[in-house]
Formats: sequence, structure tokens, C-alpha cells
Amino acid sequence: MTLADSYRYDKFDTCNLKKALTAATAKIEKNQIKAQIAENIDKLTELQGMLSAQNRYGVLIVFQAMDAAGKDSMIRHVMSGINPAGCQVTSFKQPTNLELDHDYLWRIHQHVPARGMIGIFNRSYYEDVLISRVHPEIVLNAHLGSIDKPAQVDQHFFKQRYEDIRYFEKYLSRNGFLILKFFLHISKEEQRKRFLRRIELPSHNWKFSEADIKERKYWKNYQKAYQDAINQTATEKNPWYVIPSDDKWYSRMCVSNIIVERMKELPLSYPKMLPEQQEKLREALNILNSEN
Repeated sequence: MTLADSYRYDKFDTCNLKKALTAATAKIEKNQIKAQIAENIDKLTELQGMLSAQNRYGVLIVFQAMDAAGKDSMIRHVMSGINPAGCQVTSFKQPTNLELDHDYLWRIHQHVPARGMIGIFNRSYYEDVLISRVHPEIVLNAHLGSIDKPAQVDQHFFKQRYEDIRYFEKYLSRNGFLILKFFLHISKEEQRKRFLRRIELPSHNWKFSEADIKERKYWKNYQKAYQDAINQTATEKNPWYVIPSDDKWYSRMCVSNIIVERMKELPLSYPKMLPEQQEKLREALNILNSEN
């Protein structure tokens, strides 16, 4: 069984975050993990080269997590060796007034990567079934038709949004995009330790936000929101991967392994030259050789 199989949830599985691992069951030395990540980066670089040259498929990688789970460092370490020209990272913050004037997937679609590219979403359209699930009042800012009370942002409302997301991802898949969705799963105690580190280390103070402590009070609510989102939007074609993330290096290895494994499933190759194109190459080669 591969890591992709171990942490994968699709329509045949039910995710229970209380039972899902936040730490690895086996101890792996850090140097071994780093060596595996380095090997994966080499493989990913090769795959990205073919993805770009072929220009027929695209890859969208989605990272969701509780605060301090390591999304930023995950992106920095796992994608460190690939060509930056073939990769784009989008971090979704609070919607602007312009974005609120459109449907909630409008701002998302503008950042879907082009064919031949790897796109990374640091938080994503899933925020619209996560933070709004915990704080339904924020949905009122979007002026959605007849919805003008938090009580209307109910189970039926989110059932429709889960459906929207499934259709959106199915649409992207049909258009040649591989979607990889990762939930970096940490324990509440590990989050506490990381918050303490942010406060105690001057070089990490900038990472700390007062909002982090306020949102921590809603831990159970967020766990329920994540669990429901995973179960409602995990499909055979577009599964979720719930990654144990109390150990950052282990989680990085898992994610890099899965990205490589899944990208290998795409029929990637460098474009084959047509006979007339090969003849042009030979002519160019003869011209260059004759200059000696």
C-alpha cells in the first residue's frame, strides 16, 4: 500500500477526523525523509518538464489546514526544485468587495492554472464551506438573493455548495486538470505548541495573529466543518488526502510522494517531432556544423 492509498478518502470511504492520524505510526529518521523529498523533487522536475512541453494537462494542488499546520512551509519545501515559470501559488484571503459582487467561485476560476502549469492554492474555494460554516454571518456580506439572516445559512445551503464544488472539480477534470486536495491534519496540542513558539521566538512573532487564538476556541466546530467538507466532496476522481502533520517533515514527505505518484498517472511525454520537423532539425544541425 502506498502513502496515496493510506491517507486517501474518496466516495467509498468515510472520514472521521477524531480517528484520523495526526502523527506517523512508524519512526523515520529525518535524514531519510529529506533524502526521499529530494528524490521526489527530481522526479517532479522531470514530470513538470513534460507537463509544460506537452501543454495538454494541468495540475491543481489544494492545501487546507487549521492555523499553524504548515501550509506555507509545505509549499516551500515540496516545490523548491521545480521551474518557477511553470508553477503559480495563490493564497486566498478575505474576499474583496469586487469578489463579493460575483458568485463565490468567480475569484477562484481566475486563478486556475493554465495547461502545462502546476497551480497551488494556499487555502481555496473550500473556505466557503469551512469558515462560513463556523461563522455563517459572513455569508451575508455577499448579498445572496433572499438570504439575509444567519439562520438561512443552514444545512441545505451548504449541501448545495458541496454540490457546486463537486461539479466544479468534475468540470476541471473533464478539461484535463489533475486535482490534488490535501488536508494537513494536526492535533490541538501540536497547534498550541506552534502558537507558543510563534510568541516565544522573536523571529517568529510576525507569524502570530490575535485571530489565531480567537479561532482556536472554535476547534471542534472547524473539525466538524472539515470532516463534512471532506466527506461531501471526496470522489473517486477527486479524492482528499488527510495527511498526519504533527511532524512537518513527515507530512512533507507524504505530500511529495503523493504528488509524484498521481502525476505519473497522467499520460505525460515530450512531444514527438513530425518527419518534416525532424528534417528542419537536421537542416539546422548541418548549418550550425558548417560554421566550424
